[in-house]
Amino acid sequence: MTRTLVLGGTHFVGHAIVDAARARGHDVTTLTRGASGSPPPGVTARHADRTDPAALATALGDDRWDLVVDTWSGAPRVVRDSARLLSGRVGHYAYVSSRSVHEWPLPIGADESAPVVDADADSDDSQDYSAAKRGAELAVLRDFDGPALLARAGLILGPREDVGRLPWWLRRMAAGGPVPCPGPRDRPLQYIDARDLAAWLLDASARGVTGAYNTVSRPGHTTIGELLDLCREATGSRADLVWVTPEDVAAAGVQPWTELPIWLPPSGEYAGLHAADASAAYAAGLACRPVAQTVQDTWSWMRDVGETPVRPDRPAPGMSPDAEARLLARA
Repeated sequence: MTRTLVLGGTHFVGHAIVDAARARGHDVTTLTRGASGSPPPGVTARHADRTDPAALATALGDDRWDLVVDTWSGAPRVVRDSARLLSGRVGHYAYVSSRSVHEWPLPIGADESAPVVDADADSDDSQDYSAAKRGAELAVLRDFDGPALLARAGLILGPREDVGRLPWWLRRMAAGGPVPCPGPRDRPLQYIDARDLAAWLLDASARGVTGAYNTVSRPGHTTIGELLDLCREATGSRADLVWVTPEDVAAAGVQPWTELPIWLPPSGEYAGLHAADASAAYAAGLACRPVAQTVQDTWSWMRDVGETPVRPDRPAPGMSPDAEARLLARA
């Protein structure tokens, strides 16, 4: 039986990894602070503040695992400490990184060889997300004595999303009325369902896959038009989708990505964020489910839990009524 350690396992991506590992029959251990929920039954839960190396060492003891999956998004030195502690005790280290490690702006069609930001594996700074993720990559590569996999995810969607991008659109469609929607309708989108990311991490690690991979769907896996149509359909809404142009969005002073979650204009500095070359990950076994399944499953989860969680370290996404009115006035 494969013994898997998940560093973080009660939130969005971590929870998906735990579920996927259990479905494969793994003996799963999670390491969390224990402050935000418990893992599913049958999972061994250990608790420690990872920023405290002594507490981490005490919680993990001298156990050994076949695989560790690390979801950390803060200061790189925390990943450094984990990589050092687990060297010689874990067969494979998988780190959930981000395409944000690349220099800005991202070129259209960029693969894993695109230039990355300067970063320090020993840094205690968590404010610069790009440098933190790249620093953590460097820490894994330098301080873990064994094979390592770096999953450079892009936009992550699916049930349990705690940033709130897809949940915002679903709630807005459910509310009905005229909904300003950023076009063009055929604007390609690129993302990954957290469950597909989890499945690939576990399966690729089991095969001994190493190195960095753009772990996202192919460009155009869906479009903004299809996504928002599916949101309306899933919620049973009669919302009126009012399409506006990228020029209208800019003129109205409404911000892509934050006020208009998921969407980015098709030209300019943001264009490359939905246009990565993901061929290497697909060649290494990545498979992405249809967008309709991601949308419907996210809505089903939202109805089950009622109030959906939102990360306190991220601004809440979505438009205010005033921003909507400015866009609708330009339609």
